Amino acid sequence: MKVFVAKCAVVLFLIWSSLALAADGDKFVFLSSTIGPIDAGIVSVLEDQFEKETGIRVRHVGAGTGAALKIASKGAIDLVMVHAKSLEEKFIADGFGTERIPLMYNDFVIVGPASDPAEVKGEKSAAEALKKIMKKGLKFISRGDKSGTNVAEMEIWEKAGVKPEGTWYVIYEKGAEGNVATLKYTDQQGAYTFIDRATYLSLKDNIKLVILVEGDEALINYISLIPVNPEKFSKINVKDTRTFVKWLTSPKKGQLIIRDFGKDKYGSPLFFPNSVEWQRANKK
Repeated sequence: MKVFVAKCAVVLFLIWSSLALAADGDKFVFLSSTIGPIDAGIVSVLEDQFEKETGIRVRHVGAGTGAALKIASKGAIDLVMVHAKSLEEKFIADGFGTERIPLMYNDFVIVGPASDPAEVKGEKSAAEALKKIMKKGLKFISRGDKSGTNVAEMEIWEKAGVKPEGTWYVIYEKGAEGNVATLKYTDQQGAYTFIDRATYLSLKDNIKLVILVEGDEALINYISLIPVNPEKFSKINVKDTRTFVKWLTSPKKGQLIIRDFGKDKYGSPLFFPNSVEWQRANKK
């Protein structure tokens, strides 16, 4: 509870700071983003380059998708970056957001100990892999926080026809801190978990866990932008938010940064561009 209160205080401080800057006449966009892209570093890179080119400042607060959308529903956020379609559609249906705008994607993977006691390595179906882990009662760590990662994990369990429960299925008490914290804890436990590839690549040199299941189409992780509805909240910075969204989705601006991010360090990109404009320019 103390951690939750502290996080809320930080969020409120950031919101207050952004509103104060806006009141002083500064160009300012406030973003509520899921934690994965923040931990990977791409959010700051995009924000900094956008500010360099336009003079418009963007600042963010990070939370799991469910929490990020909840923060935005209070009206002090201009834009959200999230990755859980069902939650995004509800956010829009409830009148808080205007539309889902494709931005980028990567994928989820199932990781575990190299010894792989569940024998899931190479399994083509993520759902079948999870059923094997469950049947053998091997420890599986879940974020359990209604984040985009957690929602995607639960959708795979549903596809498998399994309701995960029992001593083998552990909801990490600090899951709301994000995928990095969850992956580190899973490594300490020598367990299995469901995680995005970007987080795994950023930590792979410091953990023992290995990727065991990948490539299933159900594991694709789409990340979207949703502008907050100015008809519901009159103080939304519509003009600068629109400029930021246009820049992020431009094939010659934000999408190029997304395409190349991580290549130098990891040998492959951590995310892939996916805007409508990018797909059109590349005839996808």
